[in-house]
Amino acid sequence: MIKNYLIYISILILILILGSGCSNSNDKAATISVNSDSEYVNTFEDLNLGILFDFDFKLPSADTSWVTLWVDRYQNGTKETQPITQLSYGNSPNKVDEGSLGFGIINPNSDGPLVFLYGPGVSTQPTIIEEASNTNRLSTWDYTIGEEEVELELGESKILAVYRETENNSLRTVDLQDEETVKEIIKQDDTVLVLKIKVEEKKMDQN
Repeated sequence: MIKNYLIYISILILILILGSGCSNSNDKAATISVNSDSEYVNTFEDLNLGILFDFDFKLPSADTSWVTLWVDRYQNGTKETQPITQLSYGNSPNKVDEGSLGFGIINPNSDGPLVFLYGPGVSTQPTIIEEASNTNRLSTWDYTIGEEEVELELGESKILAVYRETENNSLRTVDLQDEETVKEIIKQDDTVLVLKIKVEEKKMDQN
């Protein structure tokens, strides 16, 4: 258990060190794209730690922007009151922020999986979430955007990825890039985790 815990901490330190960065300023809005073959994802797979959704994230107006990344959980179609994990940051000292952003699930098939979020230079502590029932469930997961850059509009809540569980004998394959399909699986599957992001304009003197 101590060895596993040290591995988790090492991964978070790696995220904090490598996840930050900056680039030349431009006039584009925030953009995001899937990075499914990143070092983070490969490390998770090599160590058999669980599932990692990783993205390339660019925020040109980082000094006047506020980013909120969170995960909603739906149980039998009903959304829980609070996100299971949330990361909120902004007003960077840098004009431009660029780096890795994502969501990890450690030991997703256990009684108490750990979840965490990270962005360029920031991350949350791994948090245990309780499973609603037994762990003998079928599960699947996928991104809801592609590897091409997607522009994020200010104030828009954008779904980035979905993790699904069911106690049935099968999970049907669906196109998660279709928003209506995502709404359907939320109603049909036993448990659905939905990763979302929102970028807002927020200057230092604003409350």
